[in-house]
Amino acid sequence: MDEAAKGLVIDGLTRHFGGRAVVSDVSLRVMPGQVTCLLGPSGCGKSTTLRLIAGVDRPDAGRVVVNGHVLSDANVHVPAEERQIGLMFQDFALFPHMNVVANVAFGLTGPKPERRARASEMLQRVRLDGFAEAYPHELSGGEQQRVALARALVTKPRIFLMDEPFSGLDDRLRDGVRDETLEILKEENTAVVLVTHDPNEAMRMADEIALMRNGRIVQSGAPYNIYNTPVDREAAGFFSDINVIRGKVQGSLTSTPFGEFLAPGFPDDTDVDIVFRPQHIRIDFDRSGKGPNPTPEDGAPARGTVLRSRFMGRESLVEFQMDHDGSVLKATVPSVFLPKPGTALWLMIRRGRCFVFPVDAV
Repeated sequence: MDEAAKGLVIDGLTRHFGGRAVVSDVSLRVMPGQVTCLLGPSGCGKSTTLRLIAGVDRPDAGRVVVNGHVLSDANVHVPAEERQIGLMFQDFALFPHMNVVANVAFGLTGPKPERRARASEMLQRVRLDGFAEAYPHELSGGEQQRVALARALVTKPRIFLMDEPFSGLDDRLRDGVRDETLEILKEENTAVVLVTHDPNEAMRMADEIALMRNGRIVQSGAPYNIYNTPVDREAAGFFSDINVIRGKVQGSLTSTPFGEFLAPGFPDDTDVDIVFRPQHIRIDFDRSGKGPNPTPEDGAPARGTVLRSRFMGRESLVEFQMDHDGSVLKATVPSVFLPKPGTALWLMIRRGRCFVFPVDAV
């Protein structure tokens, strides 16, 4: 097969419900062995996109192509059961009256001994070979998850779709099951599309993230790139808490209490938001009354008063009310640092870690 034809291609997928575009012109390419995450808030079109890929729903426009074969377009619609696409959802949907090996073998065809042998092989892959005769109610949540994974992969699907598959697991169990699932999928060289609203899960699992909003992909790329070069203020805020300072551009600069910030490409008098994450604030005690000596990267110091501070485990979160305008900024520090409310401290912002967006981009 031509290398360019491998994997999943969706091109211009669009779906309307009640006259409203739930999915609008969504395009993606997912290669074998690649995990792409559709990330976004509830109602943004992630799950509908997955249903269109699976063939459970039919698009109003656009194409779904797998390994060069058209599965959906204006003239073709291959039924879901003929697409060789694996599905895994939050609800594991195991048959309670069947034991584990029968659940895994359910989608297989051929003589019973061959189906059982293939199911047993898959159970060994997910480290459940000792549970073949057990029933779903006898398994833990993590074990049920692995049974569902084995059942989805036993037919060797070309594409694997996952819709919030780990949200029903507790935090400690979730990380281990996610890592095990990802390892198996990589070994199978399967093209994977994962739907989640959890940015941490997307960052942990995905080779590429497609950030969705209002039925569209607003930004896509590797996790590092999409986190560090967000397309707009809302994209930055989806991955973490953010602080925002509003300013006006004059001569490609924006003046703030923290000094001047570069705003290249914006016309004079443009209102902009300077966006930065809590971990990019530097904190110093007000010992002299004059504030600390800033580095060029830090800009100018501005003073704030501690409203509250909380120990968060790996870091501390401190909220400040700023002297200059009464606004509230959040800062995180990777240590136990819990200043008392009312304490005056100097803050500086790492200019190189700030984003500048036009106000009307929100």
